[in-house]
Order: sequence, then structure tokens, then C-alpha cells
Amino acid sequence: MLASSSPRRQELLQRLGLEFLIDPSRQEENFNTGSLSPEIAVELSRQKAEDVASRYRDAVILAADTIVVCQGEILGKPEDLAAARDMLLKLRAQEHNVYTGVAVLEKKLGNKGEFLTKIDCTQVKMRDFSDSELEAYLQSGEPLGKAGAYAIQGLGSLLVESLNGSYFTVMGLPVHLLPELLGRFAIKIL
Repeated sequence: MLASSSPRRQELLQRLGLEFLIDPSRQEENFNTGSLSPEIAVELSRQKAEDVASRYRDAVILAADTIVVCQGEILGKPEDLAAARDMLLKLRAQEHNVYTGVAVLEKKLGNKGEFLTKIDCTQVKMRDFSDSELEAYLQSGEPLGKAGAYAIQGLGSLLVESLNGSYFTVMGLPVHLLPELLGRFAIKIL
């Protein structure tokens, strides 16, 4: 069970040949905004998995959450284009970290079940893109609904200079963690 409506996460799991149902979490993102701990990504993924698990008696639930941290500030999903512009201006010509937390919860016979969590980090360097490139990207609409206001798998890739770590972590699901996490619950990928 995938606790996400993210088309990117769905696509990645399909590419791996996994069969799964989709039941997006309805959990409000609830975390201490004063905290800059990357563990927020793990906590949010845990909350999403627990929310979905509450609707099932027997299931293995996979949830993930991604946060972007730049210059000591968490950049979430922008509410509008003005917020997206502000985020992208902070990221321009800067390095930042993208953290994706993953939680897998196995619920059996209605019991609370067993949890496994992991976090992965990728360092991203944005290039010094021009104001006109920024405005064109904003007008594409792509920044809305994306942590840090960019999608690395889309037009946002044109803003990125380099990566140190997993591309898939930035995309929202560090697939290299899945064999261990899902394997623990007898779901084999390879």
C-alpha cells in the first residue's frame, strides 16, 4: 500500500515491478516548525503510514516525505507562486540538502504492527539561473506542490548544477533503501 498520491512515487514503484494499491494519507503535516532536524522527514512519513494503517486490518504501508533545507531553513511546499519565487531565490547559486524519510509499517490482524524507518540525504547545488529563467519556470506551474519549489524530474532539472547523493531521494523516494525496508516484510524486489 502506498500512502501517497505522488505520481513520481507511483512511477518509481511501477518501474520496480511492484504491485501496490494507492491510499493517500489524509494526515495534516504536523511538526515543530522551530526544529531544523532532518528527522522531521521521518516523522512525517511515520504519521502518513499510521494514518493509512488506521483504515486497514492487514497491510504493509509505505510512506515517504521530503524536505528541503537551505541556509538553516526548511523549505516546504509553496502555497502560491510568490512563495515559490522566494524559495527559488534562496536556492539560487546555493547548496542545499534534500532529505527524504521513508516509513514502512506492517499491520497484521488489526495490531499496531512493526515500523521501519530510514532517511536519506542528497546535497544539491543550484546554478545561478537568471531572473527570466526563474519567471519562466514559475509560469510553468511546476513549482507548486513541490518541496523547495522545484521538481528535479521536470523543468526544475534545468535549475540544478550538481548532485551529491541519490537523484531518487530528491525525486521523493530513495529506491536504494527499498530492498532492505520492504525485504524485512517479505516483499522482494530483486
